[in-house]
Amino acid sequence: MDVTIVSRSGSKIAQVSLSEEAKLRDLKDAFHKTNKKYYPERQRFTLPATSSSEKPLPVAEDVPLNDQLSDATVVFKDMGPQISWRGVFVIEYLGPLLIFPTFLMRPSIIYGTDLPPLIEQQYSGFVAFMFHYVKRELETLLVHKFSNSTMPIMNVFKNSMYYWGFAAGIAYFLFHPLYTPVTMGRYAFCMAMFWFWEVANFVTHAYLSSLRPAGTKVRKIPRDGAFEFVSCPNYLFEILAWMFFNLFTSTLVGWAFFVVGSAQMLVWALKKHKNYQAEFDGKDGRELYPTGRKALIPFIL
Repeated sequence: MDVTIVSRSGSKIAQVSLSEEAKLRDLKDAFHKTNKKYYPERQRFTLPATSSSEKPLPVAEDVPLNDQLSDATVVFKDMGPQISWRGVFVIEYLGPLLIFPTFLMRPSIIYGTDLPPLIEQQYSGFVAFMFHYVKRELETLLVHKFSNSTMPIMNVFKNSMYYWGFAAGIAYFLFHPLYTPVTMGRYAFCMAMFWFWEVANFVTHAYLSSLRPAGTKVRKIPRDGAFEFVSCPNYLFEILAWMFFNLFTSTLVGWAFFVVGSAQMLVWALKKHKNYQAEFDGKDGRELYPTGRKALIPFIL
């Protein structure tokens, strides 16, 4: 069959010939041959909208194009230069691992003076912060399985500004010569809780990874433990870990990082919760997603 590729304005871009059983990947490969600039990961195709107010529907991956295209026409969008999700994560998490030690190695440049020996709270904050990002790097390389292979390359700069900037701000005040520690009782309790929630976060990530066979986008309903109460306990545990980190390190920039990060994870959790409910709707033999489960906060939200 012949498939016409048009822009969002309706202008014809290309026409490709495909087999009757062709799917989305075949369309992307064929279009790539007509224009090498648009490699498959850079392409996005939607079905033509019947009205200006209708939201364009994406072309499904696993359904033959013949069963989706009423007039053999698809709408193309250039997603721009892409980079792998794994690559973005490695780069954005590498920054904090390099920035934090810099404040200890070059204090005369940063503070204009040498630093006194670290007190216990500062040293524990350093170890906790470094551990978190080493864990994230290892999870990115060895644990996580990504639904999408790539994202726009500009996300590297946006995400890195966030992680690298906050890392510098937290380090500056945590290692400052005038740093004032919290009480020992608060420090000991909050540090212990930080490590508890970090481990819980890792266990949750490992469990989620085990639900998806390698090389697939299969998604199953997570069961047991905290998943009986919320859809995204990994986000909840990370929020709790950062809350206790800030309770024992006590820096204003750290609390700002906590607020911004928690707000973003709430948005992600609500979106994932909604996707779970849409995918597991109990229709046509599909499982029904637990109706009492919340997105992020048990019994509340």
